[in-house]
Amino acid sequence: MGPLMDRFGREHNYLRISVTDRCNLRCVYCMPEEGVEFTDTSNLLSFEQITEVVQSAARFGVTKLRITGGEPLVRKNLDQLIRMLASIPGISDISMTTNGILLAPQAEALRDAGLNRVNISLDTLSSARFKFIARRGELRRVLEGIEAAGRVGFDPIKLNCVLLRGVNEDEIGDFLQMAYEQPLHVRFIEYMPIGHADDNWRKQYLPLTRVLEIADERGMSYRSRDDVSGSGPSDNYEIIGGRGSFGLIHPISDEFCKRCNRLRLTADGYLKPCLYWMEELNVRQALGSEDAMEALLRKALDLKPESHEMAATLAGGTLSHVPTERRMSQIGG
Repeated sequence: MGPLMDRFGREHNYLRISVTDRCNLRCVYCMPEEGVEFTDTSNLLSFEQITEVVQSAARFGVTKLRITGGEPLVRKNLDQLIRMLASIPGISDISMTTNGILLAPQAEALRDAGLNRVNISLDTLSSARFKFIARRGELRRVLEGIEAAGRVGFDPIKLNCVLLRGVNEDEIGDFLQMAYEQPLHVRFIEYMPIGHADDNWRKQYLPLTRVLEIADERGMSYRSRDDVSGSGPSDNYEIIGGRGSFGLIHPISDEFCKRCNRLRLTADGYLKPCLYWMEELNVRQALGSEDAMEALLRKALDLKPESHEMAATLAGGTLSHVPTERRMSQIGG
């Protein structure tokens, strides 16, 4: 009945739950332009099955959940799942990552059901560039989602910006200014090669040292902070004199594996110890048995490697494991 500890002494109290692999966008870093083959809805874990997995995980110390996709808000009646998860003893924090397109009309129901926080993907402040990066959808609706999130009381509101060399790096200053003027936490994220470590990824990869360089060039004063709720692997900075803050998530240039505390549950029912590697375990085989579910959770931790080795991927080096062939949208980022 001990905590979920892996071979490297990392205690796991965080489960990321993908509720669908479907998405209403086709972002260039997440999915190929032609899309991917989606899981038939009949093969998705039901809300009851997801709840059963979480109940087992909570018994062994999992306290934090993040709902992901695909785009989680395309899954109907998501507030019902949130309510079910919020009622589980031991679960103290439920957050969600969304592209924001469908958030405005659902924000209040999600908040009332027990969702604590939201992370909203926003890679550009330009409507034209949004069409290029996301390949569909409207920036206006994302901004409406951000506004609605603030109105119903989500706090903090985090904006996730994946930086792409030659695409949106010229907007770093604009995002920093947004964090200065508004009570938002802007998180810059390095482009990760999940399911596609190709030459295009290597060309568009941008280390996040560039963010601090631009902050310095603009004369912004900032200092480290460690009080951002649910910050996970983010290095966070307060903008002195501003209303918001910013964070850097750099899995490649400054690998965060040494403090990883998470497992991932895919929408089609597999437990993944690590985002990058191929290994995954079918949770359906353990449903209905507390002992079997505990054994599955602990086996996942036994399989978890010390590192994802993405820096070696960037350099074209030899890897110790087989990388996943699933795209980010199929895993749940």
